[in-house]
Amino acid sequence: MDIILAFIFCFVMLITSVFMGVFVGYPLILGLIIFIIIACRKGFKLLDVIKMTYRGGKKSLIVLEIFVLIGAITSSWMASGTVPAIVYYGMKFLNPKFFILSAFIISSIVSFLIGTSFGTIGTVGVALMVMARSGGVNPVIVGGAILSGAYFGDRCSPMSSSANLVAHITDTELYDNIKNMTKTSIAAFVISCILYVVFSFEFPLISSGSSITDEIIRIYNVSYLTLIPALIILVLSFFKINVKKLMALSIAAASLIAIVIQHNTIYDLIKSIIFGYSMSEASTLSSIIKGGGILSMLKIALVVFISSGFTGIFEETNMLSVVEDIIKKPSTRAGLFFTNILVSIATAAFGCSQALAVILTHLLIKEGYSENGISNSELACDIENTAIVISPLIPWNIAGLVPLTTLGVGLGAIVFSLYLFLLPILNFISLFLKDKVKTA
Repeated sequence: MDIILAFIFCFVMLITSVFMGVFVGYPLILGLIIFIIIACRKGFKLLDVIKMTYRGGKKSLIVLEIFVLIGAITSSWMASGTVPAIVYYGMKFLNPKFFILSAFIISSIVSFLIGTSFGTIGTVGVALMVMARSGGVNPVIVGGAILSGAYFGDRCSPMSSSANLVAHITDTELYDNIKNMTKTSIAAFVISCILYVVFSFEFPLISSGSSITDEIIRIYNVSYLTLIPALIILVLSFFKINVKKLMALSIAAASLIAIVIQHNTIYDLIKSIIFGYSMSEASTLSSIIKGGGILSMLKIALVVFISSGFTGIFEETNMLSVVEDIIKKPSTRAGLFFTNILVSIATAAFGCSQALAVILTHLLIKEGYSENGISNSELACDIENTAIVISPLIPWNIAGLVPLTTLGVGLGAIVFSLYLFLLPILNFISLFLKDKVKTA
């Protein structure tokens, strides 16, 4: 009973913190303390429980290194003009007749290149939304298309923190996971494109009143050379180079371009990499192209570390054994995947963050997959097709709340995040049909 009450209390605290704009790490720390107390009441020594927490958190340290590189690469790409160039060329080749479709595809490409949903939303997403509002396109539908595209790359980019997190906790190879994720996303992506074409015909872009591309040209030296840091990630990832080496090489290239082509000083570049990139408030781009930096990732790193601390307690005290036993019952692949969907909804709603949803989902379902002889690679892919894309569909989860707030659209945009809905649904149908064929 005390465990249920603790979960309810933590859930209320997390939701309250999200809607009040309080850093979600604070209620997570308080929740962790509560579960440490519960473990002690169950007969475990305080020092042992603290060690459990540390061992759980320690598992995330490898992923935290990736987080540091993501913060550095985001700001260096902004300083080098790589992000502005991606926005510029994306806007340049955008077809007004297929604006909503273009918003989805451009967001997908950018999110794959930079590996972050929030970064995609805060750059090209904001630019697309400005164009939508000035061109008379329904902003709610555009918001849904952008949200879908932003999590396309967040799910399967080699630079994605969530993709690296899933690979780490499931002990799988990142590039193998990306290959599996690509295969399982084709149907959802194609159908999403078709539906966004229909919406594009219904809501065409009447006029493009955005001056964002002109402002980019005025401030940055935009050329194909500024795309080199992104091409390094895009091309070399096919050779399965270690993602940390890949990102370090991209940062080095971006830094060189920032100094030589964009005429940044070494001091300003280092400052941007550590504290985040910013420009003069006199520019209309100042509220769009900004952020990144190593320090910006510390809060996310803390959330992941604390979340992993929870799993250390849950695993070594068997607090969730009753729930795990229920989850283990399905024996078919489709049954396990459906259970994965339900668990992901619950953990995304409770955790209020994508990281906690992923870690808790893995903790609760891994035994069921193992006992049914399903590989870790398939488990990793299933988590990517559920917890990763379901989190932004929960209104109070920061994975969805932050992007919607940034874009300035209401919760109705979630309804038009077609890719996020279709991915788990179509994968369940596919697995269900395969199970039927096997038993026929």
